[in-house]
Amino acid sequence: MRYLKPLILFLIILVVYSVNGANGQEKPYKAVKDNDGIQRIEIVGGSYFFDPNHIIVEVNIPVELKVKKDAQYRLPHMIVIKAPEAGIDISESLSTEPKIIRFTPIKTGKYVFYCAKKFLFFKSHRDKGMEGILEVIK
Repeated sequence: MRYLKPLILFLIILVVYSVNGANGQEKPYKAVKDNDGIQRIEIVGGSYFFDPNHIIVEVNIPVELKVKKDAQYRLPHMIVIKAPEAGIDISESLSTEPKIIRFTPIKTGKYVFYCAKKFLFFKSHRDKGMEGILEVIK
Protein backbone atom coordinates (compact mmCIF):
# COMPACT_ATOMS: atom_id res chain seq x y z
CA MET A 1 0.00 0.00 0.00
CA ARG A 2 2.86 2.40 0.74
CA TYR A 3 4.09 1.97 -2.85
CA LEU A 4 0.74 2.86 -4.37
CA LYS A 5 1.19 6.68 -4.30
CA PRO A 6 4.69 6.63 -5.85
CA LEU A 7 3.45 4.19 -8.48
CA ILE A 8 0.51 6.43 -9.38
CA LEU A 9 2.82 9.45 -9.54
CA PHE A 10 5.21 7.57 -11.82
CA LEU A 11 2.35 6.53 -14.11
CA ILE A 12 1.13 10.13 -14.34
CA ILE A 13 4.63 11.31 -15.26
CA LEU A 14 4.90 8.49 -17.78
CA VAL A 15 1.67 9.55 -19.49
CA VAL A 16 2.66 13.24 -19.55
CA TYR A 17 6.04 12.47 -21.11
CA SER A 18 4.68 10.01 -23.63
CA VAL A 19 2.06 12.40 -25.04
CA ASN A 20 3.32 14.39 -28.00
CA GLY A 21 1.72 17.84 -27.92
CA ALA A 22 3.40 19.14 -31.08
CA ASN A 23 1.12 19.79 -34.00
CA GLY A 24 3.91 20.33 -36.52
CA GLN A 25 2.38 23.52 -37.90
CA GLU A 26 4.80 26.29 -38.71
CA LYS A 27 3.87 29.75 -37.47
CA PRO A 28 6.21 32.28 -39.13
CA TYR A 29 6.70 35.66 -37.51
CA LYS A 30 8.72 38.49 -39.07
CA ALA A 31 10.16 40.77 -36.44
CA VAL A 32 9.55 44.48 -36.86
CA LYS A 33 12.05 47.05 -35.61
CA ASP A 34 10.77 49.22 -32.78
CA ASN A 35 11.47 52.97 -32.71
CA ASP A 36 14.75 52.28 -30.93
CA GLY A 37 15.93 49.99 -33.77
CA ILE A 38 15.63 46.73 -31.82
CA GLN A 39 13.79 43.72 -33.23
CA ARG A 40 11.57 42.41 -30.43
CA ILE A 41 9.90 38.99 -30.41
CA GLU A 42 7.89 37.18 -27.73
CA ILE A 43 8.17 33.39 -27.64
CA VAL A 44 6.04 31.09 -25.50
CA GLY A 45 7.01 27.49 -24.85
CA GLY A 46 4.43 24.92 -23.87
CA SER A 47 3.55 21.28 -24.24
CA TYR A 48 6.24 20.43 -26.80
CA PHE A 49 5.82 23.61 -28.86
CA PHE A 50 7.19 27.10 -29.34
CA ASP A 51 4.90 29.89 -30.49
CA PRO A 52 5.95 31.26 -32.90
CA ASN A 53 8.17 28.47 -34.19
CA HIS A 54 9.58 30.28 -37.24
CA ILE A 55 11.06 33.70 -36.53
CA ILE A 56 12.49 35.97 -39.21
CA VAL A 57 14.95 38.71 -38.19
CA GLU A 58 17.37 40.96 -40.06
CA VAL A 59 21.12 40.54 -39.87
CA ASN A 60 23.27 43.09 -37.96
CA ILE A 61 20.25 44.53 -36.12
CA PRO A 62 19.88 43.88 -32.37
CA VAL A 63 17.28 41.28 -31.36
CA GLU A 64 15.49 41.02 -28.06
CA LEU A 65 13.69 37.75 -27.36
CA LYS A 66 11.18 37.77 -24.53
CA VAL A 67 10.79 34.10 -23.63
CA LYS A 68 8.52 32.38 -21.15
CA LYS A 69 6.76 29.12 -20.44
CA ASP A 70 2.99 28.86 -20.72
CA ALA A 71 1.68 28.87 -17.14
CA GLN A 72 -0.67 25.91 -17.68
CA TYR A 73 2.22 23.53 -18.37
CA ARG A 74 4.27 22.31 -15.42
CA LEU A 75 6.99 20.50 -17.35
CA PRO A 76 10.40 22.20 -17.38
CA HIS A 77 11.39 23.70 -20.73
CA MET A 78 14.28 25.68 -22.13
CA ILE A 79 15.34 27.41 -25.32
CA VAL A 80 18.65 26.62 -26.98
CA ILE A 81 20.15 28.25 -30.07
CA LYS A 82 23.73 27.23 -30.81
CA ALA A 83 25.07 29.28 -33.73
CA PRO A 84 28.23 31.02 -32.50
CA GLU A 85 29.28 31.65 -36.11
CA ALA A 86 26.21 33.92 -36.34
CA GLY A 87 26.75 35.59 -32.97
CA ILE A 88 24.04 33.51 -31.30
CA ASP A 89 24.74 31.23 -28.33
CA ILE A 90 21.69 30.80 -26.11
CA SER A 91 20.77 28.20 -23.50
CA GLU A 92 18.10 29.48 -21.14
CA SER A 93 15.55 27.77 -18.90
CA LEU A 94 11.99 28.96 -19.33
CA SER A 95 9.76 30.01 -16.48
CA THR A 96 6.33 31.58 -16.30
CA GLU A 97 8.07 34.91 -15.67
CA PRO A 98 9.38 36.38 -18.96
CA LYS A 99 13.16 36.48 -19.50
CA ILE A 100 14.87 38.85 -21.92
CA ILE A 101 17.61 37.47 -24.20
CA ARG A 102 19.59 39.95 -26.33
CA PHE A 103 21.89 39.29 -29.26
CA THR A 104 22.80 40.70 -32.65
CA PRO A 105 22.92 38.15 -35.49
CA ILE A 106 26.01 38.68 -37.67
CA LYS A 107 25.39 36.07 -40.39
CA THR A 108 22.38 35.22 -42.52
CA GLY A 109 21.00 31.69 -42.45
CA LYS A 110 18.51 29.41 -40.76
CA TYR A 111 19.29 28.36 -37.21
CA VAL A 112 17.38 25.77 -35.20
CA PHE A 113 16.13 26.57 -31.72
CA TYR A 114 14.86 23.81 -29.47
CA CYS A 115 14.15 22.54 -25.97
CA ALA A 116 16.93 20.28 -24.70
CA LYS A 117 14.97 18.85 -21.76
CA LYS A 118 14.52 15.09 -21.47
CA PHE A 119 13.07 12.82 -18.81
CA LEU A 120 14.87 9.56 -18.09
CA PHE A 121 14.75 7.23 -21.10
CA PHE A 122 11.88 9.02 -22.89
CA LYS A 123 12.20 11.07 -26.06
CA SER A 124 13.64 14.55 -25.64
CA HIS A 125 11.31 17.51 -25.95
CA ARG A 126 13.08 18.34 -29.22
CA ASP A 127 12.38 14.83 -30.50
CA LYS A 128 8.72 15.42 -29.66
CA GLY A 129 8.65 18.48 -31.91
CA MET A 130 9.67 21.30 -29.57
CA GLU A 131 11.88 23.14 -32.02
CA GLY A 132 11.72 26.01 -34.44
CA ILE A 133 13.72 28.08 -36.92
CA LEU A 134 15.37 31.44 -36.41
CA GLU A 135 15.85 32.77 -39.93
CA VAL A 136 18.30 35.64 -40.32
CA ILE A 137 17.87 37.62 -43.56
CA LYS A 138 19.43 40.72 -45.17
